[in-house]
Amino acid sequence: MKYKALTLLILLTVLATLVRAQNLVPVARHLKSPPARKEKFQLYLLVGQSNMAGRGRVEAQDTVPNPRVLRLNKAGQWEVAQDPIHFDKPVAGVGPGLTFGRDMAALDTSVVIGLIPCAVGGSGIDVWQPGAYFPDTQVKPYEEALARARHAMQQGTLAGIIWHQGETDSTPEKSAAYRENLRALIARFRQELQAPAVPFVAGQLPAFQRTKTEPNGKPKPNPSLKRINKALAQLRHDVGHYSYISSKGTHDRGDQLHFDAASARLLGHRYAQAMHKLQRAASPSK
Repeated sequence: MKYKALTLLILLTVLATLVRAQNLVPVARHLKSPPARKEKFQLYLLVGQSNMAGRGRVEAQDTVPNPRVLRLNKAGQWEVAQDPIHFDKPVAGVGPGLTFGRDMAALDTSVVIGLIPCAVGGSGIDVWQPGAYFPDTQVKPYEEALARARHAMQQGTLAGIIWHQGETDSTPEKSAAYRENLRALIARFRQELQAPAVPFVAGQLPAFQRTKTEPNGKPKPNPSLKRINKALAQLRHDVGHYSYISSKGTHDRGDQLHFDAASARLLGHRYAQAMHKLQRAASPSK
């Protein structure tokens, strides 16, 4: 009996190891105090839906801690950032946030980066407004993002906002209003957070997202998705301190909806490059 129990224990240990190898999740999160000086703690708000929250498979490189990149956890505490950064749903995985944070930390070694994860999978832009409730996750995305940002800003300085959303709005009716809706959202965030010139970077939707097929079975591009991507580009002419990044060269994880981990990291690099360019434009001396 003793040998059977030991054999079972070994098998369970091996199985657990294999599961973690397929999708690594940090078993321990380490709390860390931010810098005492607010200007040395640069905060970034991460908002949108599932492709900002991240659905890529977590690998070893996504759990390597950087003491200068922190995240605000669900309880409102600062901890060393590791993927998953978000916690909107149990399937949260690798998104662009961690790579973005690492790059921003590398660009300015005098500061600590604070990531404020607030993206909510499946949320349309219509629930990113005051008082709107999202029943899928039983939260008010906009209100919660404001509350978490304000909490973080007690210890740091808001340095930027990154946004990836639009899959839910890829319909003829919703996509037609997307440009104006996002312009209003950016203005609300800036007003509510008393940061009128905070840089805002949005991400375009990937071409692999399809909703229809041709008679021959081949995927057919979604014209509403193209309309949203066009709106994201055109906002450069309407909104100051704004930029967008392309999703070209990215791949899905097999569901024609979510970025795989490598693509999410690629977007993280692009977000950082665009954010840094906006910041340099605002402060040429940097």
